[in-house]
Amino acid sequence: MFCCSSNNLMRARLLRSNFTPKMLRKLNQNGYIIIEDFLTPAEVEELYSAGRDLCIDAPRANRKIFSTVNQNNAHSKDTYFLDSGDKIRFFFEEGAINENGELVVDPMIALNKVGHSLHVDHPVFKKLTFSSRVKEVCWQLNFNKPAVCQSMYIYKNPGIGGEVIPHQDSWFLHTEPNSVIGFWFALENCTLENGCLHAIKGSHKSGVHRRYMRNPDKDAQQLLVYDRPAPIYPQSNYTPLIVGKGTCIIIHGNVVHKSEPNRSQKSRHAYTFHVIETENNVKYSEDNWLQASKEKPFPVLFERNK
Repeated sequence: MFCCSSNNLMRARLLRSNFTPKMLRKLNQNGYIIIEDFLTPAEVEELYSAGRDLCIDAPRANRKIFSTVNQNNAHSKDTYFLDSGDKIRFFFEEGAINENGELVVDPMIALNKVGHSLHVDHPVFKKLTFSSRVKEVCWQLNFNKPAVCQSMYIYKNPGIGGEVIPHQDSWFLHTEPNSVIGFWFALENCTLENGCLHAIKGSHKSGVHRRYMRNPDKDAQQLLVYDRPAPIYPQSNYTPLIVGKGTCIIIHGNVVHKSEPNRSQKSRHAYTFHVIETENNVKYSEDNWLQASKEKPFPVLFERNK
C-alpha cells in the first residue's frame, strides 16, 4: 500500500506529472483522454515481452474460449472465468481452437486475453500498475483510497482477434456511485485495420445502461447474466482512438466503447486495468461477477489522508 507522508509533497510531485488540468477538463467533457508517450520505449518492450511469455505458459489442454459477441458465451457458464479475479488465467480466441479443443494457429497468436490478477501476481505488470505515474493520475482524479480490482493483457491477434461489443466498464465493475476508471496502455500501434478502440464522446453522462452480474438463480446453468438486452448505439456516434504504442488512454467507467475484429496482419497488444474508489461511501456491488477474496482483497494504490 502506498502512503504519502505529506499531501504537500504529493502535490509538488504532481506538478511534474503529464496529467494536466486541461486533460482533466477533457476527461470530464468526453469521458476519456489520450496521454501519448506515457510509457517509455523500454517499458513498452518489457510489457510486450511479458505478454509474449504468457503465451508459452498457456494451457495445452482444456483450453477456454473468450468471446463478447455470443450472448450464451461459454465463460458465462464456467467457474474458470468466474473464479479468475484473483488468479492469472488464459482465454483463447474462438478462431484459434477447433471443435476438438486443438489449436489451429500458432500458440503465439492464439490467446484472446490473460486476466485478471496480473497487477498482483506478475512482477512486470505490477510494477507499472503501482507506479508513481499511475498514482499521480488517480490523485488528480480526486480518488481518496483507490484500489485496483482487475487487470488484463489483451492480444487482438492478426486475422483472428475478436470483436469487443459496445459496452461500459461499469456493466462489469459496478459501484454506487460510479467510480470506475480504466487505464488502457497501447503496446503496439493501434489502427483502424487492427482493431483500435472506438468510443462515444460524452456517453459517460448518460448513466449505466446495462449490468453483467452473477445469476441470482443459483440453480441456473448460466452463472453470469445480463440484466437487460444490449443497447443499440449508432455507428456514427463513435470516434476511433488511433494511437501509437506507449500511449495511455484513461476511460471513465460509463463511457461506451468497443473494438472491431482484427482482420489485418498486425497484432494490437494492450495492457489494461481498472481502479475503483473504496472510501466516501462508495459501494462495490455484491452482484458484480468479480468479487475480491478474503485472502486477496483489492490492493490499494494510496490513502489520501495518511
